[in-house]
Amino acid sequence: MEKPIVTAAQMKRCDSYTINHIGIPSLVLMERAALAVRDEILNALPIYLSHVVVVAGSGNNGGDGLAVARLLKIAGARVTILNVGNPDHASQEHQVQAHICQYYRIPQTSDLSILDEASLIVDAIFGIGIDRPVTGHYVDVIKAMNDTKAFRVAVDMPSGINTDTGAVMGIAVKAHLTVTFAFNKIGLTQNEGRQHAGRVVIADDMGTYWIDEHALADNQD
Repeated sequence: MEKPIVTAAQMKRCDSYTINHIGIPSLVLMERAALAVRDEILNALPIYLSHVVVVAGSGNNGGDGLAVARLLKIAGARVTILNVGNPDHASQEHQVQAHICQYYRIPQTSDLSILDEASLIVDAIFGIGIDRPVTGHYVDVIKAMNDTKAFRVAVDMPSGINTDTGAVMGIAVKAHLTVTFAFNKIGLTQNEGRQHAGRVVIADDMGTYWIDEHALADNQD
């Protein structure tokens, strides 16, 4: 059976089904996602590991990024975390990953100039959840990311790309590679999303979503 290409709402239902019905905790899903990103970077992009900057928002996509930072640090890469989200709005999973990163003493900053030192940038700002135009400080962050010469890897979706349409929500990260989870997303196949995604890797062997196609079938948009 060919795997579906999903909307943001469908993917969120799959996550909910996996967590609440199958019983796989959200932090396990986060770890599996981060492992997929780490593996792709280590296997395909080892020449870019001299300084990895993980740009982390405050939601679960940022939590994925923090887990990637830790896994790359353990693998021997030089890693810095650039925090761009509102810590007051950090998800519970994000807070757990941030605590672990502190234990591993991974340098953290909010200074955008760190991007100029990056050989590889991991985009973990918004993921699939963005539903309105990018505004405020995030515009400056994404512009600074796009202006660097670093190789850019997006976690699940390039930040600023609409998951359902592929439209740019004001401004979006121009990734060279996107690692998306479980299923491909419609926004990675249409409109500007195709160009901003770069090469798309579907991490569909995460071992957690095999039954979730029933959730998709039962809840079509």
